[in-house]
Amino acid sequence: MTPHTSTVLRAEQHQAGGPGRSSWLVPAALVALGTVPVVAGSLRLADLSGAATGMPVDPRYDASPLPVVTHIVCATVFAIVGAFQFAPRLRQRRPAWHRRAGRVLVVAGLGVALSALWLNQFFPRAEASREVLYPLRLAFGTAMVVTIVLGFRAARRRDFTRHRAWMIRSYAIGLVAGTQVLTLGLGARILGTHDVTTALLMAFAWVVNLAVAERAIRTGPRRRRAPERSAQPASP
Repeated sequence: MTPHTSTVLRAEQHQAGGPGRSSWLVPAALVALGTVPVVAGSLRLADLSGAATGMPVDPRYDASPLPVVTHIVCATVFAIVGAFQFAPRLRQRRPAWHRRAGRVLVVAGLGVALSALWLNQFFPRAEASREVLYPLRLAFGTAMVVTIVLGFRAARRRDFTRHRAWMIRSYAIGLVAGTQVLTLGLGARILGTHDVTTALLMAFAWVVNLAVAERAIRTGPRRRRAPERSAQPASP
């Protein structure tokens, strides 16, 4: 193997995610972000099945559990499987897995968004926060459906730049429950726990997620060009 060939291979390996663990930092962080709502959802499922979990009682969930179960199951799949779509080495080395997982995520993401819209419409809350959260949940639930559909259509047209952008946006919207844990936890200590304050802190989580998503879309994957071939003849 010539020195030039070795250099090119190292450059291609770095482009596919690098030899170390750095390419897994983003998926690991996303899994960690989604862990709290996934655990809370699992406890809610156990509660609906009759197990004693200590979760707050909500008669609406007991009366109509199907949309709740749909939302929790789809959100778990969307959060965890979706995180691994951000692993460049996995995408490069297993493109078939990326495509199959993407199809699963389209179904799961639509399940998350449509069940959230159903819950927002038919499980109204009486407190003042509803005046803020109802239109926001309606807007972002609809936006999630639209971004998933546009991302799927872009993939079908093999427009992978737009596909990547739309799917990042949909994932940012879908993962908002994890960010809300942080905004509510930190914000409540500073601003208190009034209904409207809580609603605004929840809304702020969407702003944070989408701001990070837009930065990721504009930055794009980091790439290094392989060095140009030397004019000297390569040694055997």
